Amino acid sequence: MLLAFLRTIVDDPATIDDLYQETMLVAWRRLEEVDLSKPFGPWLRGVAGKLVLAHYRKQKALPSFWSEEVLAHIEGQFRAISIRAGDTWEEKIIALHECVEALSTAHRQAIRGRYFRGLSVEELADLLETSVDACKKRLVRARKLLAECLTRKKVFSASGDFQ
Repeated sequence: MLLAFLRTIVDDPATIDDLYQETMLVAWRRLEEVDLSKPFGPWLRGVAGKLVLAHYRKQKALPSFWSEEVLAHIEGQFRAISIRAGDTWEEKIIALHECVEALSTAHRQAIRGRYFRGLSVEELADLLETSVDACKKRLVRARKLLAECLTRKKVFSASGDFQ
């Protein structure tokens, strides 16, 4: 959820990695301050939000639409996801993994290589010993099968939107 939160408000993968690691370090140092009777996620995202704002201010590149209020709204959305029965982020991830496991071996390898390992299409084609065009077609088919499975599990709507 922390990575999803950071990806919501930062678009540079290297910066996301840096902010994730920095958040974890700050959280580790301040762990004794956490009230363990309350949910941990909102506290951790609060730490991350402050680090994101500091990052943007330091870069003198704070987007004009970003503010403490925007971060509070995004946090509220993440909090809502985590408390909806049958609709938590963890349940969606479990459904995704179940759907990936239900794919054929070829489709599963393509999805895992591209999205779990972050391989480029060219790298994936080499790994799968296929052409780039064939690899692209396999990925398209695999994503379609995943969308159908996730729709059956009510994670996607019929239009393919994340629920």
